[in-house]
Amino acid sequence: MSAVDDPSIVIVGASLAGLRGAEALRDSGYTGPLTIVGDEPYRPYDRPPLSKHVLAGDLRAEATELPQLTAVRAQWRLGQAAVALDRAGRTIRLADDTVLPYRSLLVTTGARARPFPGAGAGLPGVHTIRGRDDAAALRSALAEKPRRVLIVGGGLIGCEAASCCRDLGLSVTLVDPNPTPLARVLGMLVGNSVAVRMKDAGVSFRPHTHVKAFESRNGKVARARLEDGGEIEADLVIVALGAERDARWLAKAGLLADGGGLTCDAACRAMTGEGAPDPHIYAAGDIARWPNPLFGDRLRTVEHWGNAVEQARHAARNMLAGRDDQKAYAHLPAFWSSQFDVNIKAIGSTEGADKIAIVHGSRTSGRFLAVYGRAGRTVAAVSFDEARWLPAYESQIACGAPFPPILDATDQAPIDHFSPGFPAPRLASESADTTERESIHA
Repeated sequence: MSAVDDPSIVIVGASLAGLRGAEALRDSGYTGPLTIVGDEPYRPYDRPPLSKHVLAGDLRAEATELPQLTAVRAQWRLGQAAVALDRAGRTIRLADDTVLPYRSLLVTTGARARPFPGAGAGLPGVHTIRGRDDAAALRSALAEKPRRVLIVGGGLIGCEAASCCRDLGLSVTLVDPNPTPLARVLGMLVGNSVAVRMKDAGVSFRPHTHVKAFESRNGKVARARLEDGGEIEADLVIVALGAERDARWLAKAGLLADGGGLTCDAACRAMTGEGAPDPHIYAAGDIARWPNPLFGDRLRTVEHWGNAVEQARHAARNMLAGRDDQKAYAHLPAFWSSQFDVNIKAIGSTEGADKIAIVHGSRTSGRFLAVYGRAGRTVAAVSFDEARWLPAYESQIACGAPFPPILDATDQAPIDHFSPGFPAPRLASESADTTERESIHA
């Protein structure tokens, strides 16, 4: 076992959040030692292009490396995951048994693709999309022009992958346990608009469909066996079942952490099992589960690009501040997705929404702005190629304006209210069939 004697600020997670956090530390005047640990052999790279431009062949996977906006002057320890944390001794241990002492620790380890839980998950031809190597391998496989592509999961990544495959001229079937794509993110009313675009693009969408296992022929995936006894032939499978966090090393150290994230206080400090924050450990990005004051201080994670950047900068600020100068972090979620020739943009949180109104455009035309309400307040807005009014709704959502907040606009048709149509909550046994609630690929 080797050790490094000079305590430093250590960032575990060579990610977007890790890089922006390191830059914020330097921008705020920190001049001491800084170490960045990453389990992949690559410096931080941009994930959104992986399911879009890289799969399409427009961009090489290695061209996604993020630029340094500020010289971080860090010691990089790449290709070695953090496997243990000693909070009392303030050290972390890496997979190669290196022990790193820390003055303060920033956890930005993000999330990983949730694997398929049934038999055949490891067969050649079964892919996920989360990291650089995933995207490069899948791009190479798609370039071989498989005859039948099966996508399991109708969340953002699944839909983007389906769109990309159709652009490549490939035959695509997408299966999902929900009634429509993006049903758990946007509700079935809006999700049906995605289903229509899928059908028009030539995707075979199979709702209410559960995959039990993958089967092989000649050592490669050949079909999916369904729970109802049916089967779907496939030469290539993309598993897009959302994301999970590897937080076991944090939980073993007495922090409140599990597959859903690392629980933090409002200042982004990691919470211990005793219910108090550890003043030396912070978290940001996909891994952080914190009480967002914009949503009633409910604990939540946000898997969005913008949150990774903003929360990392906020956590860095608090790491350098005194204990009496810890600022609460508030964030209004926002994401975007390009698929089937439409640009989808969203702000706010649709979670728990009980009303929806189409305030501009129409679902019939395929261009519209939908506003979501919960208990009489506006909580989210989603645009399908109709984003002109989206910035106006951002401030209304942030202040909890009445639903819907903007009426009698010059280009506004009569407004009707509907139910968003969110599927019933999943049972614990159905968790493997999840689609992404929110995605950093957005």
